Amino acid sequence: MEGHSAHAREPGREAQKGIGENPLVSRIKKHPLLTEFVLIVVLAAVIAGYLYIHDMEGKVYVEKAEISAPIISIGPTVSGPIVKMYVEEGDGVSEGQRLALVGNTTVYSATRGIVIWVKDNPGQMTGPSDTIVRMVEPGDFRVVGRVQEDKGLADIRPGQKVIFTVDAFGPKEYVGYVDSVAMTARTSDIVFSISDKREPREFEVRALFDTQAYPELKNGMSAKMWIIK
Repeated sequence: MEGHSAHAREPGREAQKGIGENPLVSRIKKHPLLTEFVLIVVLAAVIAGYLYIHDMEGKVYVEKAEISAPIISIGPTVSGPIVKMYVEEGDGVSEGQRLALVGNTTVYSATRGIVIWVKDNPGQMTGPSDTIVRMVEPGDFRVVGRVQEDKGLADIRPGQKVIFTVDAFGPKEYVGYVDSVAMTARTSDIVFSISDKREPREFEVRALFDTQAYPELKNGMSAKMWIIK
């Protein structure tokens, strides 16, 4: 009987040993290169992580940035009806070019620039306090980032290389150079009590770029910046 019982239990143990065991997995586990492969993958991950951290430590990342240029507002020197506009949005304007006729007086541009808005309302009365043309000067274009004072501001100085992207053009990278770092923080409307945590302030960092190389960049476009330390 005992011999019979032992003989009956033997197949059960064999069946349990085989339950859930995939032959392919078993062969992979026994492969002589498995350990080496795992070590290579782990080592590659460690190296990639180190390089990423090292790369990020050499840059100041600026999340909030935009393409910006001062707006040039032009109006007539005398009051009168708008008789004719000689320019329209998108036109390039040279210094001394005529822009509009108001009454019997021609309005000229005092500088070169690109027209971004016109008050094209023939017959409407206008005067010296009104704006009839707005322009931007291409040479004044900058990519302007807002850097929090505790997020790398101390490492930024004029002349450093800047890589930036613009939301409108996805991952395409542009190159510029730091032109200036603001001496005064941006104003804030937030009021904190004495017991509250001090608010980190933001400073504007302006970077020049070649507007002729990047004619697609427009005033007001949202951007992100990486400033190389």
